[in-house]
Formats: sequence, C-alpha cells, structure tokens
Amino acid sequence: MLTTELNERLTRVGPGTPGGELLRRYWQVVCPAAELTPEKPKKRVRILGEDLVAYRDPDGSYGLVGEHCAHRGCSLYYGFLENGGLRCAYHGWLWDRSGKCLEQPFEPAESMMKHVVRQAAYPVQRIAGLLFAYLGPTPAPMLPRWDVVAREDGTRVIEVQPMIECNWLQAQENSLDPTHVYYLHGHTLFKKGLRKQNSYRPITNYDFEPFEHGIVKKRFYGGDGLNGYQEPGHPAVFPNILRHHTEGRDGDNPFDGSMNIDMHFRIPIDDTHTQVIWLGFTPSADGSFTDPYEEEPELVYVDTLWEENGDFHMATYPSHDSMAWVTQGPIFNRSAENLGASDRGIALWRELLEKQIAIVETGGDPINTFRDPEQNRLIEFSPTRERIGDRYVPRDSEAARSWQEYRPGAREARQANKLQPNKSKIGLPDGKVVPTEAAFYGKD
Repeated sequence: MLTTELNERLTRVGPGTPGGELLRRYWQVVCPAAELTPEKPKKRVRILGEDLVAYRDPDGSYGLVGEHCAHRGCSLYYGFLENGGLRCAYHGWLWDRSGKCLEQPFEPAESMMKHVVRQAAYPVQRIAGLLFAYLGPTPAPMLPRWDVVAREDGTRVIEVQPMIECNWLQAQENSLDPTHVYYLHGHTLFKKGLRKQNSYRPITNYDFEPFEHGIVKKRFYGGDGLNGYQEPGHPAVFPNILRHHTEGRDGDNPFDGSMNIDMHFRIPIDDTHTQVIWLGFTPSADGSFTDPYEEEPELVYVDTLWEENGDFHMATYPSHDSMAWVTQGPIFNRSAENLGASDRGIALWRELLEKQIAIVETGGDPINTFRDPEQNRLIEFSPTRERIGDRYVPRDSEAARSWQEYRPGAREARQANKLQPNKSKIGLPDGKVVPTEAAFYGKD
C-alpha cells in the first residue's frame, strides 16, 4: 500500500515531476525506424507527456523536436525537411536537429532573436530497428547495449502492441509478479477452449533477487509428477523493461548462448497511456553476423486487443496483460490495495524506484545510466556465443556441458500450440510467418 502522495510521485511522467525527471535520464523507445521512410519521413509521437515530431532526413539520420513551433505554435508535422532541419509550414522558421533556429524569414536582418529562441529538440539513436530518444539533461548517457538489442549473432523481430489507457507503472509492476501466469494466461486459455489444459505447472514457490540492473523474479514449479523445476528467472530491467529468455526449453542450452531472448519496453506515453513494444532475438543457426545498427527487423503489429464491443478478447497474452493493467484504472490507486507475500517483488521495485528518484533529485545518476564505454560493450543477462573468425559458436563451459534439457509437458505443449489461435503468429504480405511474443515464449 502506498500513500496517495507517494503514488503520485512514482507514477507521474510529465516534465518537472519526480517520476518524469527520473524517466528522462533514460533513452526511451520512440517508434520502429521503419515507420519513417523517404516517402513518409515524419511521424507525430507522444512520450513522457510531450507532443513531438520524429523525422528522417534524406541522408538517413533522425531528429526529434517539439511538435509546436516556438514561433506561434503551428505543428511542425506539416513542415518541410530542408538543409538538415525542419522548416515550419506557417512562416518558414527553420530549426536544426539541436533546436537551434537557422532562419527566420521576414524578420529584420539585424535581429538577434534567432540566436536566442530555441525549439525543444532531443537526440535520437537507432539500433535493432528501433529509434531511441533521450529527453533529459545533457550530457546524455550512452544508449545501453542490452544483449537483446546489441547482439550480432542473430536477427530480431519487432512487435508493436496498441496503446492502452493506463499508467506505465501498472505494466512494469507486472514484470515483478511471478504468479499471474497460472490464471491470467494458462487458465484463461484453457477455459476459452484454446488449450487442452493449463500449460503452467503449479507454482510452489517464488523468489526475488535484486541485481545491478534491477530485480530478477524466479519461480519454482512442481505438481505434475516430474521433478521440481526452478527457472533461471526473468530480469526486470530498471526502469521500464522486462527481459525474457526461453530458459533451456526445446533444446536451447541456456548456458551456451543458443536460446532465444527478448525484451518488453513499457513506453510511458503520458500519465495515463502506455505502449508496449516487444523485441525478440533469435540466434542464427549458422552463427552468421548481423549488424544491429543497420538491421531492418521484421515488423509486425498486434491488430487488436479488444472485441468489437470494446471488451478485451482475452485470446492472447497481450490481451490478457492489458486487461489486467487497464482495468486497474488510468492510474491505479495503490492506497486501496492489499499486497500479499507473492507481491514482495512489487514492493521491492517501488522501493528501488523511490531510491532512484531521490538520487536524481540530489544531482546523481540513477542505475543503468552508462557513461563508461567499457561498461557498455554488451550487457548480458545470460551467456552469449563466442565469435571465432566470421562466425559465432556456442560458448563452452562446465555449465553448458553438464546441462540437461528440461521439458515439462512437452507433448501437451505441442498440442496446445496447435490449438493456439492465429494471433501468436502474424502473416506478412509476402506469405512469410513471423513468430511474435506468444509464439516465442508463451509466458511472462
């Protein structure tokens, strides 16, 4: 339970709010890079309560500026890309990527105003087919090279989910909730006739381990006649990311770098709207190399989370999760909750969030802001493969050699996947089928 005052402190994301100032210390996902093309190089975006325009210059570089021109508020979305900047369609003021005014047509030649006035503008970087922006004070930290984002030995898929009407923290706290999978996902799909049985074994215990990048939640399974199983755990990466992996199922050795991994980015649009973008990484079968800075991943969209009448259809994991978050209200009133033992990870996350807000308020850098290139080479949450020559090969270790595959209910799981609705895979126009979040892992 939180006081109303503390709840406001943790959840509000606008400029000048405690939570908003913290979130501005991190590079946030703006949109997939593929949404900006030479034919349509501009896109309205909203993030952290700010209305912005993202654009792609003819040379392939990117910019992000406040949508409303600092002259008289006209939308720059309708502006013209010229000379490495964006010219307002109303009176022609030209802004460069840093927010500096380059030209003010029809103003006196001796006017000094263009040297004083500034347009809100933020740096943008591209990696893994996503555009990240930094909305905080300078100097900006380095864009984190998380393993899902920066590994070179495979390819990625981007899944864009619809924007939902709730605060970002409701989505992120789900990352610290180890028990929701049994009923929200497994039991729901069974009761809807989409699976022959609940694909989750009973959860017998759970644990939460703080680490340098956030908190890892772990589950212990049992109850189906097999030996008990402790999963390696899923890291909740501060402040608004969940990182997954396949935990050594279906032949993927979790210690040699061959398993699939992914991240959920819970993007704070404003106080009461959130968007989830899912990024999945699959190691290449032959160990071949992909440059994450040049890669153009497959891009798929979740068509809808709802039925025609506005109810959540509850046929997919994104619909399940969104129902749970949205029905808590636009900003959940945490003063009315009653936390149990399984909610300890949520309590720990809130403590971490408050601690990092306090660090920012005293002028410090919160966790996961990297300024040393040595600390940002590749941030691994599980072992990766080793590069030998022009190929990546499985990492050799005692753990990798001694690992034995764990396959609880493999036959049932295969049958359940056959019954899964066609929301777990999305057909593309060229006939290819791309695995998305539910098909990748089927759990969070």
